[in-house]
Amino acid sequence: PDGNGVADSMRLGEERKRHVSYTGTAVSMYAHTGTHIDALNHFGLNGKIWNGFSETEYLGDRGWTVSGAETLPPIIARGVLIDVAAAKGLQQLPSNYRISRKDLREALDMEGVKLEQGDVVVIRTGRMRVYDKAQVYMANSPGLSLDAAKFLVEDGGAMVVGADNLSLETFPSEVSDSYLPLHTYLLAEPGAPIIEMINLEELARDRVY
Repeated sequence: PDGNGVADSMRLGEERKRHVSYTGTAVSMYAHTGTHIDALNHFGLNGKIWNGFSETEYLGDRGWTVSGAETLPPIIARGVLIDVAAAKGLQQLPSNYRISRKDLREALDMEGVKLEQGDVVVIRTGRMRVYDKAQVYMANSPGLSLDAAKFLVEDGGAMVVGADNLSLETFPSEVSDSYLPLHTYLLAEPGAPIIEMINLEELARDRVY
């Protein structure tokens, strides 16, 4: 007993449990569950993340001490939907299809939209149509090419890039020394956060570009 009765009141035994029982649940999950944003420290290159933060100075025993999701400000900007599937007359792009710079330009022309500096650009592949079938949704997803991502950021001025697929890009990697080249490029070089697994079906249906 601690003198105030707390320890006595919390002491558990067969008699007490039969009088007042308790059941609790713990939840453990990976942060990349459902729609989410990749912060700038999610991927790096050569020991550094965006803005030149090095792992020797800024990587602690509980992860990076800088550039986490908690540092992202509210994102208030013009959103642009590029419906690549619709521009090709498809409900969904084929598995492993790699979206090119040309595909993006053709879709923007179809929509009558021009990219502007500071846009949040989201890409529709149509993959969300099979989201309720997890293994189908995750396997062999279509996605952006590295050149297409550079077009969005360097030519189009996008500050955030997102898509309706699992990981924005597709596989296998088109770069020999990086298994996720779009992630290392967007996050570690221009510093453009990535939004993944966005449901774009209603916007596409209503042609809200």
